[in-house]
Amino acid sequence: MTTPPPALLIAGHGTRDEAGAEAFRDFVRELGRRHPELPVAGGFIELSPPPLGEAVAELVERGVRRFAAVPLMLVSAGHAKGDIPAALAREKERHPGISYAYGRPLGPHPALLRVLERRLDEALGAAGPDGTPVDRSEVTVLLVGRGSTDPDANAEVHRAARLLWEGRGYAGVETAFVSLAAPDVPSGLDRCVRLGARRIVVLPYFLFTGILPERVRRQTEDWAAAHPETEVRSAEVIGPEPELLDLVMERYEEAVKGDLRMNCDSCVYRIALPGFEDKVGLPQQPHFHPDDDDHHHGHGHHHGGHAHSHAH
Repeated sequence: MTTPPPALLIAGHGTRDEAGAEAFRDFVRELGRRHPELPVAGGFIELSPPPLGEAVAELVERGVRRFAAVPLMLVSAGHAKGDIPAALAREKERHPGISYAYGRPLGPHPALLRVLERRLDEALGAAGPDGTPVDRSEVTVLLVGRGSTDPDANAEVHRAARLLWEGRGYAGVETAFVSLAAPDVPSGLDRCVRLGARRIVVLPYFLFTGILPERVRRQTEDWAAAHPETEVRSAEVIGPEPELLDLVMERYEEAVKGDLRMNCDSCVYRIALPGFEDKVGLPQQPHFHPDDDDHHHGHGHHHGGHAHSHAH
């Protein structure tokens, strides 16, 4: 008899915004519709129903004994690193006999970067006020993350900003945070101006609408009203795009196969990133830093067409 594939459990942050919570629930339902071969359920760590434990209980009631949990989160902060694993361990005690694999957060991934680029194009419009095409070299982007007390999580937002900037022709992509971390949105906008920005698009690095993305928009509007000499526009959140649905399934497959690669999503030798398409599949030679005294340690990765597992 063929063993059924593990079920898919989606773990969300939770929000006090009912529209944002319903967007998550709709997303989980859409995943279930797209993949009728899989039992799919989703729950939140805090603030919103259903709680994650209820989602696990729903799967168990449907006869599920194995599942893969995917955190529906852009960065690996406290929830992804601690709260979700702790909740899953608790559910394993509550439901003896179940087993699970745990996937990794979603970003930054080239598919999501393409959605962010699309959101920027939508905010800018197809043409400028006088009908001429918008010159990206005159556009500075302020990518605004959730913010965390975990510096690693905040660094991931900076990484996403750099990857969004590379090869796309924007004047610059700066970062800010809406809570818990500096710089905040007004300070981020001030920095953009000090760097010479005249046209700024504030881009929320969030999956769905909610309290914090709305706060980003309000703070942007307040800053723009106080600085009429600078053109400022607000972009939309990522939303339940096909790329996001496909990425969740990619993370599910990784977890099921135990293929939790570290950074291949943004490796120029595996992924065709804008401006670096010619590097895909190229063998990488050992490289040396001019300040190294000892050139015999050979710290090149030898990508060689990326045949290795990249588990570094």
